Amino acid sequence: MMIENNPKELAAMKEFHKGNRPEGLRLQEEFAAEFREEYKDKDHCPCKKACRYHGNCKECVAIHRAHQEHVPNCLRPMLNKKIMLLSELTEHSLADEIEPPKEVLRKEFQEKAPG
Repeated sequence: MMIENNPKELAAMKEFHKGNRPEGLRLQEEFAAEFREEYKDKDHCPCKKACRYHGNCKECVAIHRAHQEHVPNCLRPMLNKKIMLLSELTEHSLADEIEPPKEVLRKEFQEKAPG
C-alpha cells in the first residue's frame, strides 16, 4: 500500500475541497481501514533515523509538538516539496546557506565502512 500521494486519499481531499464532506469522509475512512489492515503487523514508518519512537506516530508527533524545534522526519519530504516551490523565487540561493545536520541512522540505512 502506498501512503504518500495515495490515490484514495487524494480523491478524498478533492471531495473535501468541493464541499462534499460526506464523500470525503467515506473515502478517508476507506484509506484508514486499508492502512490499518495493511500495517497491523509491519512497519509503516519511512523514517531512517535511529530513534526509540520509530513507528510510534502518536508519541513522535507529541514530542515534536512539545519541543517546537523541527518536524518529524516522515513529514520532511512533504514540507520540503512545498518549500522548494518558495525557494524557486530566489533561484534556490538558500541552498548555498544551508548545511544539513549529521544524523544517526538506523543500522539498515548506515553506510558500511570500507575494509
